[in-house]
Formats: sequence, C-alpha cells, structure tokens
Amino acid sequence: MKITYKGDYALKAILVLSQRYGGDVLTITEIAQRIDAPVKFLEQVLLELKRGGFVASRRGKVGGYLLARPPSRITVGEVVRHIEGPLEPIACIREDYTDCKDCNTCAFRRLWQNVARSTEALVDGATFSDMVTQTQCAEQNNAYVI
Repeated sequence: MKITYKGDYALKAILVLSQRYGGDVLTITEIAQRIDAPVKFLEQVLLELKRGGFVASRRGKVGGYLLARPPSRITVGEVVRHIEGPLEPIACIREDYTDCKDCNTCAFRRLWQNVARSTEALVDGATFSDMVTQTQCAEQNNAYVI
C-alpha cells in the first residue's frame, strides 16, 4: 500500500471535517489552509470524496463542505481504498491470482498475506472519531503552559 498526495490530502480533509462535525461548513480555502494543500488539487480530491459519499457540499454564499455521515461511521480504510485502490502490497496475495507459476510455493506470499491482513485490521478499525480523539490528545500533550 502506498499513499499518494491525493490520498494524504483526502485523509487530512476528512479529518478536518470530522473535527468540525455538527458545526458550520468549511470552505475549500479553509480546508486547504489547514492541511497545507493546493486549492486546485484539493478541489479534485473533494469531488472524488463527494462521489464516494464521504463529503457533501453546500452552494451559495455560506457554502462549503461537510461530512456526509458521522466520523464514527467512516474508517481510514474506506477512504484509502476509495482514493488509492486495494490495500494489498502485491497482487499475488489474492487467492484467485494465477499470473505467477510459483504462487503455491513462494516463500514470500504468506508473509505478504499477513502484512495485508494486519494493515487491513489497522485501517479498517480506525474511525475518524478515533483520529479526532488522537489529534486532541496530541494537541493537549503539546500545550505549553506557563
């Protein structure tokens, strides 16, 4: 699994919207500033997230973006798969893979299958509610008080 800039911006945009869930919409400019992303590129990412049912948009003077469902019902794995595709580190881990004559005797296949299962368990078990909580904890730990 490799996360591109597109995937990174998608995850960060969902996180920012999760932090504001239930509040006002955020403009694309506000989101771009918070995640340090180019606005034009972020437009494409948000459009893809909208197609996937992760975000919704409102038009008009007070328009912007918001989550289409609660952050507790969106996992990191869903977003990654939607933007980046399958999580598998190599194609041969699928049971129906037939393009390699060594699949049944390959010393690495089982290792890559275990890597894929572990990765899936981690990203599918992490909701954006969890990510918001982790962010809040990290911010509290980094607070400087005199």
